[in-house]
Amino acid sequence: MGNFNLPKKAARLIVLQRIELISPFLAKIRKLFGRYFFSNFVTRFFLNPKILKEKYYQTMADEFSMIERFIDSNDKIFLSIGGGLGGLELIINQKFKNNKYHFIEKNYVSKKVQYGWGGTKNTEGYNNLNLQKNFLKMNGLNENQTNIYDFDNDTLPEKKFDVIISLFSLDYHYDFSLYKDYLKKVSKSDTKIIFDTIRADYFSQIFKKVEIVKTYNNTVHKSKRVVCTEFWN
Repeated sequence: MGNFNLPKKAARLIVLQRIELISPFLAKIRKLFGRYFFSNFVTRFFLNPKILKEKYYQTMADEFSMIERFIDSNDKIFLSIGGGLGGLELIINQKFKNNKYHFIEKNYVSKKVQYGWGGTKNTEGYNNLNLQKNFLKMNGLNENQTNIYDFDNDTLPEKKFDVIISLFSLDYHYDFSLYKDYLKKVSKSDTKIIFDTIRADYFSQIFKKVEIVKTYNNTVHKSKRVVCTEFWN
């Protein structure tokens, strides 16, 4: 199995972004003492970065295998929205070299971590853009391949993307409408937009093609991963 270089500070972010990676024991501690205690104390002293980086790599490899058939060598410009540290993009880059990756992220960690549908506003954040930049660099993404944008402070990139990915973020934590006009502006007719949603049927009104890749029966809202192509208007 492959692996990532993963500093401890980055490991702390990953368990907030991907809570399923923690052990059953830590999950029990989190349930007993609450998310704030878990985020600010448990992640500081009780994580095993060696185990975590292996689990994170495997999880990202599994995510890639799920969407691999929608990506090919003609796809050169990627946009990631709320993708965390960028492990999935690193896996993609291992197979398709010299792509350009643009990341739209929040640059803070929310005091109270919430999972599942959160309404129309994108107010939560579980990232540190300096840590993300260093993580990408130490794992093989050159600086000339990456651009990271702070959602709250930077002008978002306005170029045509081949693939747009937002796993467990867009229309999972907040309403798709927040990004709808922007995505229409930066999409081509064949741009693949990949995200998770609790209302997959709704998007047949938005896109000409909607394909359900997976249904998550073990999540609270029974979310689905969809690949959408070409806005209706």
